[in-house]
Amino acid sequence: MAEEEAIGYYQGTGRRKEATARVRLYPGDGTIIVNDKPVEEYFSRKRDIVHLNEPLKATATQDSFKVTVQVKGGGIYGQAGAVRHGIARALLEADPSLRPTLRKGGFLTRDPRAKERKKPGLKRARKAPQYTKR
Repeated sequence: MAEEEAIGYYQGTGRRKEATARVRLYPGDGTIIVNDKPVEEYFSRKRDIVHLNEPLKATATQDSFKVTVQVKGGGIYGQAGAVRHGIARALLEADPSLRPTLRKGGFLTRDPRAKERKKPGLKRARKAPQYTKR
């Protein structure tokens, strides 16, 4: 426990599709910084901001931590999902008693969906050329 207090933050790694987020929670006022920008500036869509705030809202810790994030890879929506996963993991490190709440909300489970590979003989993963009988 003394080791954690010396560091001064809790961290978690979140992943979604091709995106990876390194999240750090510091005791603070609830500000979120993503890649050295305010969250509203980095994620322009409101739904992405709401999506990544869900673990904090579910555990009622919105104003307890300052969140800093380094995220790379993938697209904007995948990055928002990675940040959400990382926040949940960091919250779990900060307070293990939050596990049932985070588990019930589905925040700790990594979303396994990814792009399906293209198959030989097909145009895309599942799209086949038009069938002609004669």
